[in-house]
Amino acid sequence: MDIVVLLVVLLSALLQAGWNVLLKLRLDPLAALTLVVLGGGAVALPVALWLGPPTPALLPWMAGSMSAHMAFYACLVGAYARADLGLVYPVARGGALLMTAGIAIAVLHEPVRPIGIAGIALLSASVLVTGWRSRKEASQTAALMLALGSGVAVTAYSLIDGTAGRMGSPGIYTAWLFVGDAVLVAVGLSLWKGAAFLRPLRPHWRLALVGGAMLFVSYWLCVWAMTRAPISLVAAVREASVLFGAALAVLVLRETLRPERLIAALLVVAGVTLIKLH
Repeated sequence: MDIVVLLVVLLSALLQAGWNVLLKLRLDPLAALTLVVLGGGAVALPVALWLGPPTPALLPWMAGSMSAHMAFYACLVGAYARADLGLVYPVARGGALLMTAGIAIAVLHEPVRPIGIAGIALLSASVLVTGWRSRKEASQTAALMLALGSGVAVTAYSLIDGTAGRMGSPGIYTAWLFVGDAVLVAVGLSLWKGAAFLRPLRPHWRLALVGGAMLFVSYWLCVWAMTRAPISLVAAVREASVLFGAALAVLVLRETLRPERLIAALLVVAGVTLIKLH
């Protein structure tokens, strides 16, 4: 993988972990996710208007990706309400990595050499190690199932976005996708809770813009990278976010530093190194 593409994906991974940490700060998971999605739409709107409308050929792909996003958001909020970041995040992202890489290589026939597959395997192992728990902790069946559901949704929109990004401008596609996401979330919550759902969110508008900008830029960088490298490799390197997420969970959320997170760090470094050599 080209060094520029690699660095772009690692930056995307850091931003990805950052906005996930915001879901565990200050507000309940639904409120925090709503802030991030609406903030992302607000940041993306002027960019979308400046870049221009998407081509008609992209619209079905955007609709599919937005549907997967709604499923992802629903599962993620439900999982975070039942378990901590250190359990949910690795399961959701790790499951997505394995499914995305498998489908991209086996079905889309992406040209990935053995060294790249080895890198994917190491990054997958890092995710699984980070998410290891005692039998008692791992028995949170509902949280684990919701986290796996998030992984399925991530797989769907990753493959959709990678394909759509190659059909046109990644920037146009991502910007309008985020505007659409924000509209769907706003309409859905309005129908569910009424306009009052905005009241407790108003004091946190700065947090919304910061988190939304992180999510938007992270996503745009990832879609762009998928136009320059195989989807499976980009998805794998982006899972370095599990390392960033674990570090932020310890430093910001004051979650316990476990030995498996240190082991995962070494696996991430080894996996990214192999993919760089691909």
